[in-house]
Amino acid sequence: MRILLIDDDRKAARVLARGLQEEGFVVDVAHSAEEGDEEAFVNDYGVILLDRMLPGMDGLSWCKALRARGCATPVLMLTARDALSDRVEGLNTGADDYLTKPFAFDELIARVRALLRRSDLARPTVMSVGTLALDPVSHVVTQGGVKIDLTQKEFALLHILMRHAGEVVSRARIAEQIWKDDLLAIDNLIDVHMGNLRRKIDPASPPWIQTVRGRGFRLSADAAE
Repeated sequence: MRILLIDDDRKAARVLARGLQEEGFVVDVAHSAEEGDEEAFVNDYGVILLDRMLPGMDGLSWCKALRARGCATPVLMLTARDALSDRVEGLNTGADDYLTKPFAFDELIARVRALLRRSDLARPTVMSVGTLALDPVSHVVTQGGVKIDLTQKEFALLHILMRHAGEVVSRARIAEQIWKDDLLAIDNLIDVHMGNLRRKIDPASPPWIQTVRGRGFRLSADAAE
C-alpha cells in the first residue's frame, strides 16, 4: 500500500518514512503542501499523513482544498497542538484522524491500518494475477489458496510487480519506490530479495517473474494459469 507523507521536518520525515517502509508500505515524501498536492494529483494513495504546520499553505488549508476537489483518501493529521479545539478543527476540516506529537510509532501504524480498513480504497483490493493473490491491507499472499510467507521487502517487490503485471518494472523504479535510494547503492540488494521471492513463488516452470535484460523485471500476467 502506498502512503503520502507531508512534513517539512526533513529529518523526522526521513525517519518516519524508513519505519513505514520497514512495515511494508511504499512511501512518497513531500515537504510542503504544494509538493504534496503534485504527488496527490498524479498518484493514488491509501493514506495521507499530513503535518498540520507547514510552510506556505498549512495542513488545515490543504486538507480542506483536497476535500473540496472530491478526494476521499483518508488523512491522518500529525501535530504538536493537542488542545481539544485544535483536534476538532482538524477533524472538521476533513481529516479522518488526528495524532499529537510526540507519538508512539506502533500507535501510528495501528491508526494507519485502521484507516485502510475503513477506506473504500483499501478494498478493491485483493490483487490477483493467475493463481497469485495479494491483500495490501492484511499483507497476506496466497498462491493457489495456499499462504506464502514473505518478508516485508519481498512483499513490497511482489506488490509493485503485481500492480504492473505484464509490464516491465525498471530496477531504478524499484530502488526509488521500495528503498528510496539510488540504484547503485542497492542494486545487489534487489537481486538478493528478488531471488528469494522467486524461490517462494516460482516452484515450477515457466517462471512468474521474468528478467528483461537491461530493463528490469516483469511479472507474467498469465503464468501458471
